[in-house]
Amino acid sequence: MTRSLDTLSRRSFLSTGLTAGALVVGFSMVPRAFAQLAGGGEGGPGPKVVAPNLPGSLKSAPMLDSWIRIDANGAVTVFTGKVELGQGIKTALIQVAAEELDVPPARVTLVTADTARTPDEGLTAGSHSMQDSGTAILNAAANVRMLLARKAAESWGVAEDAVTTTGDGRLAGPGGRSAPYGEVAAALSLHVEAVPDAPRRDPAQYRTMGRDLPRVDIPAKLAGGAAYIQDMRLPGMLHARVVRGPSVGTRLEPLAIAEVAAMPGVVTVVQDGSFVAIVAEREWTAVKALRRIQTAKAVRSAPPLPNGGVVEALKALPSRDIVIQDGPDTPATPAHTVKARYTRPWLSHGSIGPSCSLALFQDGKLTVWTHSQGTFDVRRVAAQLVGLPEEDVHAIHVEGAGCYGQNGADDVSADAALIARHVPGRPIRLQWMREQEFGWEPLGPGMVTELEASLGPDKRIAAWRHEVWSNPHNNRPVGAGGVLAGGEIPNPFPVPEGKPIPMPEGDGSRNSVPLYDLPNLHVVYHFLKDMPIRVSALRSLGAHLNVFSIESMFDELAKAGGIDPLDLRLAHMVDERGRDVIATVAERFGWRGRPRPDGRRGCGLAFARYKNLGAYCAVAMEVEVERETGRIRVRRAVAAVDCGQAASPDGVRNQVEGGIVQSISWTSREAMSFDAERRTGFDWSAYPILRFKDVPDSVAVHVMDRPGQPFLGTAEAAQGPAAAALANAVADATGVRLRDMPLSPERVRAAVGVI
Repeated sequence: MTRSLDTLSRRSFLSTGLTAGALVVGFSMVPRAFAQLAGGGEGGPGPKVVAPNLPGSLKSAPMLDSWIRIDANGAVTVFTGKVELGQGIKTALIQVAAEELDVPPARVTLVTADTARTPDEGLTAGSHSMQDSGTAILNAAANVRMLLARKAAESWGVAEDAVTTTGDGRLAGPGGRSAPYGEVAAALSLHVEAVPDAPRRDPAQYRTMGRDLPRVDIPAKLAGGAAYIQDMRLPGMLHARVVRGPSVGTRLEPLAIAEVAAMPGVVTVVQDGSFVAIVAEREWTAVKALRRIQTAKAVRSAPPLPNGGVVEALKALPSRDIVIQDGPDTPATPAHTVKARYTRPWLSHGSIGPSCSLALFQDGKLTVWTHSQGTFDVRRVAAQLVGLPEEDVHAIHVEGAGCYGQNGADDVSADAALIARHVPGRPIRLQWMREQEFGWEPLGPGMVTELEASLGPDKRIAAWRHEVWSNPHNNRPVGAGGVLAGGEIPNPFPVPEGKPIPMPEGDGSRNSVPLYDLPNLHVVYHFLKDMPIRVSALRSLGAHLNVFSIESMFDELAKAGGIDPLDLRLAHMVDERGRDVIATVAERFGWRGRPRPDGRRGCGLAFARYKNLGAYCAVAMEVEVERETGRIRVRRAVAAVDCGQAASPDGVRNQVEGGIVQSISWTSREAMSFDAERRTGFDWSAYPILRFKDVPDSVAVHVMDRPGQPFLGTAEAAQGPAAAALANAVADATGVRLRDMPLSPERVRAAVGVI
């Protein structure tokens, strides 16, 4: 037990932002009609824009009753197409709605992505939840409050601006007039299109936004209650396990189907082409049957995995070269030039809870409960896979036990849907095994960057060139060809060709253009569509390595020119909010009075604005390097973040702290291992993640106060700066620059000359 708890590490809490005393908000389950829009998201077709003049996701769902309902008793239901992944979005969106409606947060019930009830907002990805859904709900709520005041004014025969709200769900007017929202709403239709200029509440009068409220998703997690889809139990439920080879691109043969089907408690063995699944009354029976089948030999059914390291593997692939930035060139006489290559290996999502889904096929209709980040995509995929019209498939999001990016959630949902189609009338619960999650999920892509930068005699950067090699980062399924089962049925769906995400969002190119003011700037993305390893989105996409590379290069240039790394950054940062964030982290960390390197202890800092259009984030770290063991100990980490209006400052701190811890794990430990036949990192011993004993001794996150400013995406803002701050601190401590992730104990020992 001790080892298993240690193995779980902080990752089980990275996405929860654990706080005590949280408040539970129940969900209304009243059916609701909603005119669905074609959906997808980043990498897919996306919801159709029908009202381009409206802010956020109102562009694709402009009717107010798509977002807000007020019952006769004054209860408020708010609908969002985004989902809770542990990032605290439920709490933040409740605060947004409560603020602009001017009601207590406890009166707001939030319904997250459900294809029968909520607007289609595409994927919950790319740090877009607050920018898109938060902005939509903010403005929809302002519209609703305006309409309530207008209706009350009409009823009372007074001017509209004479009607105010009181903060408790009531309207007040001259002469002591007063009415609850429910009474006024009963005479008001919200089936009207939003207007873009509804009056907003004055930030100086905010009652809810900008305050730390208890997270609504925490109580069940803290108490061991039914918090996740893995905890769901339905009457008459059967348990399933899918049969595949141990790694993507392998199969088992021969399969002991008849023997397993005859085992007591096995209900059936589903065979649909090469798709095979065991269905049993009890989960342990399904596991035992699976173990029996897994005694068969694993045979490679796809081309061998690449030999050698990430550089050799990626540079051997044909590339489509995309020029991201090209000059203009100006004459320069460099005093110092640094050339460097930086790399990142293939990374697993390493979710603590293996992927799980439930599905029920009954009366010709299919319901799928999923923890995918693309609930509407799950509906589309399942409909194609089982041959049903989309309107006969209902997908409902239920929170899963940890993931940012595409782990196995989409695949397991498709698997469950296909099994349920073969076993009508009984709910099917399918959970992948730990080794299946590691063996089958898409990995975060390995990447390579090569940078060349020069420092002039004036100690200013004179030229900068950045090249990045990467497979696509977002192969999320928008059709059945994107899931494993889609290639296993008798008439398989073709696997879609990987495509780059255009800038400024980008995928492998994300954050490859520095926010700094740099002359002679050239950036090239060598896009590699051929994927020898199954890859897709992992939190922050290409920003993790690109920011690592850019911010490492800044420190390398600073060292070559004898400049303080902070001064070099400030000299090239003209964005005032960027300067404020860098200066704030330096002040809060005590950069000018920081401990000086002594061979073991050192400090580093790094900065980025996520995608150059999201939140600004700077991170500073103090580390201690145990030269004998190669262990890197982060003594303290300090971050500053500007995310515009912070609806939930505690949620922002949760996200940045979690991002720092996760990035330390990626940067110092994680790498998927494989040989020519299969992946070999099937458990926590072969795929190590950060343990409790290795999390920073202290983490302080300072949220910049920007009342009334637009929301900026925050969830992925810390990964790149944290990775670079760690590398810069290690270089400061040891005098040796490590450019290849992970900065493992073995690499640290080799770098400092300890064998």
